[in-house]
Amino acid sequence: MQLPQWLARFNRYVTNPIQRLWAGWLPTMAILEHLGRKSGKRYRTPLTVFSAEVDGAPGVAILLTYGPDRDWLKNLVAADGGRMRRYGKTFDVTDPRRLTKAEAAPYVVGRWRPIFARLPFDEAVLLTKAA
Repeated sequence: MQLPQWLARFNRYVTNPIQRLWAGWLPTMAILEHLGRKSGKRYRTPLTVFSAEVDGAPGVAILLTYGPDRDWLKNLVAADGGRMRRYGKTFDVTDPRRLTKAEAAPYVVGRWRPIFARLPFDEAVLLTKAA
């Protein structure tokens, strides 16, 4: 499943500016900071994220609720990472990997794992926290 594109546009201009006020502090939310691959402009995108362990290192999993054709994902891939603010702490994220939700689910850790597996989306991105 994928949410409609009109909702993505609405969220970009209406909901996201509001969510940036608290997204870096709440469980399952974070703010992804990334550079535009063409403009070089700095963007801050609020996302729903899940704690993960990626190849033995801490990381996060992000469900692609609007599908893989997202500017934030293209920017992350072009730069091989970005920065994330979660639980009030900022850290670098690297090595973006796009997977199916079924492939990503075993990487998710903690109490949110069953919820991640049940959400009706098809694809996810894994990011590794940089040391």
